[in-house]
Amino acid sequence: MVTNTGDNVDPELGVVAAGESSTENAFKDEYVPPWHKQITLRAMFTGFIVSVVFNFIVCKLNLTTGVIPSLNVAAGLLGFAGIKSWTALIHKFGVLKQPFTRQENTVIQTCIVASSGIAFSSGTASYMLGTSPYIASQADAGNLPINTKNLAITWMLPYLLLVSFAGLFSIVALRKMMIIKYKLSYPSGTATAYLINCFHTPKGAELAKKQVGSLFKSFGFSFIFGAVQWIFARDEGCGFASLHTFGSQAYAKRLYFDFSSTYVGVGMLCPYMVNISLLMGAIVSWAFMWPMIEAKKGDWYSAHLSATSLHGIQGYRVFIAIAMMLGDGLFHFAYMLVVTISSFTKRKSSTRQDCSEEDDEDEKIRNEYFLKD
Repeated sequence: MVTNTGDNVDPELGVVAAGESSTENAFKDEYVPPWHKQITLRAMFTGFIVSVVFNFIVCKLNLTTGVIPSLNVAAGLLGFAGIKSWTALIHKFGVLKQPFTRQENTVIQTCIVASSGIAFSSGTASYMLGTSPYIASQADAGNLPINTKNLAITWMLPYLLLVSFAGLFSIVALRKMMIIKYKLSYPSGTATAYLINCFHTPKGAELAKKQVGSLFKSFGFSFIFGAVQWIFARDEGCGFASLHTFGSQAYAKRLYFDFSSTYVGVGMLCPYMVNISLLMGAIVSWAFMWPMIEAKKGDWYSAHLSATSLHGIQGYRVFIAIAMMLGDGLFHFAYMLVVTISSFTKRKSSTRQDCSEEDDEDEKIRNEYFLKD
């Protein structure tokens, strides 16, 4: 069931604000089919097609930037646009049997996000790829048959099934307690649910149509620009991606603009604080730290090693960056652990009167549908 934790909904999107009516009241005449009827053939087909595209995007980003932005909103929008276009077409011929609902839209969005999530977390563009003999042959040490494994569908599919569905068995058992009892919210999921609610209103559908139009315009520009870049890139070191933007010396230190639409898109999706942090890290490392370490060649590491060897300058780059990420990640893990334990303790110690307060109308309706299946 699509959820929405906010009551002040934009009237321009077709959902009235708090005090006038509830969000769920706007959909009171809409039939909500049981869960097995929400998983339709058209939803699975649309989810599969968009998932293939998103998997390529995720693998490309994983192999280049390593930063994967949230694709929830894009998945919900494309799922809505695809099915809405199809249902509008067959409705004209009078053969529409089942209307397009918010729940079906959520099924599509879930399939797309789950599929692209597997493409990232399964290691198909990182550690799984690193086990292949081809990648291992590029390293000096550890390149032994016992440390490598040829990629094959026969073992990759069972492996993906094991690593992808492990959390499903624990989450399903805890979902009612987490959602109904503790009312824990998932920020990106809540935002997507709000967006899907808005799409399935008359004015929201018009807004979605404009957004899809802008999406395809941007896609067309990026595709054409990528084709032009490919035409002019006759060899490595040529074309738009290798222009000496700030001069030859800066280019040798990898300080140049490569006109990559992928990186520009990631920068537009990521919060500005993330982009500023990335820029600061690039300036501090490539302008100061790496030149200082390179000046110690022959003292801190062998002068005969290649620039890509982990025993040389590349080792300093990789392990300094990993150490910073691990330190920051450990701090946030400890912080969130303390906050979570504190939150559970406060909820557990709250009085029965607080727990038995009357829920609002929206929450009652959502809980009813959630518990029904």
